[in-house]
Amino acid sequence: MSECTHNCSTCGENCSDRQQPQSLLKEHHPSAKIGKVYGIVSGKGGVGKSMVTSQLAVTMRRRGYSVGVMDADITGPSIPKAFGLHGQAVGNEEGLLPMETRTGIQVMSTNLLLANETDPVIWRGPVIAGVVQQFWTDVLWHCDYLFVDMPPGTGDVSLSVFQSIPLDGIIIVASPQELVSMVVEKAVKMAEMMEIPIVGLVENMSYISCPDCGKKLHIFGEGKTAEAAARHGLSVLAEMPIDPALAALTDAGDIESFQGSWLDGAADKLEK
Repeated sequence: MSECTHNCSTCGENCSDRQQPQSLLKEHHPSAKIGKVYGIVSGKGGVGKSMVTSQLAVTMRRRGYSVGVMDADITGPSIPKAFGLHGQAVGNEEGLLPMETRTGIQVMSTNLLLANETDPVIWRGPVIAGVVQQFWTDVLWHCDYLFVDMPPGTGDVSLSVFQSIPLDGIIIVASPQELVSMVVEKAVKMAEMMEIPIVGLVENMSYISCPDCGKKLHIFGEGKTAEAAARHGLSVLAEMPIDPALAALTDAGDIESFQGSWLDGAADKLEK
């Protein structure tokens, strides 16, 4: 046999040194028990992705499921604040234990690992991506549904999550401004390139309700997200309002007390 040149295109299919494509997917912790895994993504920041993640987790928990939230927005974590979680997560000889909210939702975030939750995370991309992978491989999750709150955009961390965590699908969050079609397009194309199923779209900040008559006022316009979804054969799972009560609950760390059924359609689709 001739000496291996490490160029598999020059050798036969029966060559023992021929390299096969290797999957980058990581196994979760052997003691963890995880059902379905869904990423909550957006093509840009500021559209309320963490708000949607939090409310979806609460909605599924209210339906009797065990739920976890992985805060993959390493440099801008907001999930612990929404749920009123403070202090530091702990571990045992097996791995890292997620903190639990008042209703039993499991949460892991960089803010739960810092000595001071207001300390900035000044890390380069590869380090941040490594931490996200550790949230999957080293944390003792026990949940029927695990929601991954992704950072905005299509950069290092999003790529790391798509490649290393076996997602069952993603939900794209958008706002109704005119540029939504471009933002949705980027998120959809990345999901298609990574072969990740898209569950559907959630339009946040869709409208406000008049406090006097209850009429829906679409201050950013109407129908843009539906048009973008239709172009890609996707469904709009929910239209969520701008609600001062939601903002107040988030600031108070009491998102689990929110009232509203905006994400019931999304929850129904996940159950199916």
